[in-house]
Amino acid sequence: MTIKSNIATLAGRSSYWFLHNVLKGGTSFPGKLAMQIDPDVLQQLGRDYETIIVTGTNGKTMTTALITQTLREKYGDILTNPSGSNMAQGIVTAFLAHKSKKGSRKLAVLEVDEANVKRVTQLVHPAAFVLTNIFRDQMDRYGEIYTTYEKIVDGIKLAPDAKIIANGDASIFSSVDLPNPKVFFGFETSQDKPQNDLKAAVNTDGVLCPKCNHILHYHCISYANLGDFFCPSCGYERPKLAYKLEKISEQTPSRIRFTIEGQEFSVNIGGTYNIYNALAAFATASEFGVSASEIADAFAKNKRIFGRQELINYAGKQIEIILVKNPVGLNEVLSLLNTEQDHYTLAALLNAHHADGIDTSWIWDGNFESLNKEQIDQIIVGGERHKDMHLRLEVAGLDPDKMITEPDFDQLLTAFKQAPNDKIYILSTYTAMLHLRQVFADKGVLKRRIN
Repeated sequence: MTIKSNIATLAGRSSYWFLHNVLKGGTSFPGKLAMQIDPDVLQQLGRDYETIIVTGTNGKTMTTALITQTLREKYGDILTNPSGSNMAQGIVTAFLAHKSKKGSRKLAVLEVDEANVKRVTQLVHPAAFVLTNIFRDQMDRYGEIYTTYEKIVDGIKLAPDAKIIANGDASIFSSVDLPNPKVFFGFETSQDKPQNDLKAAVNTDGVLCPKCNHILHYHCISYANLGDFFCPSCGYERPKLAYKLEKISEQTPSRIRFTIEGQEFSVNIGGTYNIYNALAAFATASEFGVSASEIADAFAKNKRIFGRQELINYAGKQIEIILVKNPVGLNEVLSLLNTEQDHYTLAALLNAHHADGIDTSWIWDGNFESLNKEQIDQIIVGGERHKDMHLRLEVAGLDPDKMITEPDFDQLLTAFKQAPNDKIYILSTYTAMLHLRQVFADKGVLKRRIN
């Protein structure tokens, strides 16, 4: 290490120790401080690690957690950024916090923001890129899906020997000719959709052929623009899948059972989108030498991670916090809620900071109309843009007499305590989720706060 990087590392680790042992929080400040001293400190911190970069629009945090858990079954010690702090300063913090065990294989699994892939790749020289999906998201930051993918590709081009492990059901991921070795995962069959000639819904983004701009067709669609696609004009089609989902046996809000490559797996979390996350983890772990039985053990141990279907018990209520940030993810969460068999209280918290996306018009592309409204006994609306959310839900047909508005995050806990149901589902944007978790932490409900 250089003198500058040594000083940066010492300052970063000292600040991390103070924040986590005295203030009980802080996921990005130590990295920010270290980078102010040495902007390239990550190059030194990550030089001995085989690094896996996980990126894409939805599912990065859960996929990173599942990959990390599966690799730990075989290799034990894995460096990762579990808080979801996925920009450069958060990644530097993860390296500062990690104490590598002597003799262990040095592996790092990093969730990386799409716009930061190039910068991180310049510094850590990844062994693999895991690509989850690309949907319209925070268009003020990323633009259209093609510009988002271009940002990712710019990073991949800096590491031509790194393996690409990509969602083959996303047509964009096989559209650019890259020299990297590639493996694709996807849904081989669909239990409730026949193998024929289908088109995605008219308001679905990313359904033009990346090669000739003709409308893509599908043999089957899992959700949104993901599926077994083909172009009737130029012949572009889904690449051959190395890892395939073969069967979905069970789907509830809290559990999924499914079969990959002839073996059944289960994870204690709901949603079709999380099957893709598990499939990505299966593919990655397999490529790194983890056996199917070890992967099954890891999936069975999987814990809820903060803000991503995280379960909190408070005042006799089972509260589930689900991050929502774009129409596709929101619609999948709404589908998840419709698998709930019991009556419940729905909370919707909307903020519009930079990390959320400052344009909230995306909530109008969410299909709130699809909710089984008879099961919802109360709706709690909050966040800084609570008026926008209240209007959207009222237009969607939810009963305004069942709605209460509570913009004060501290008072939300009282509203949850007084809710008529034992089950509460909270749909929340990113900064609103962080604020709510901080309130829970301040009340002693959670052990630590996320800053």
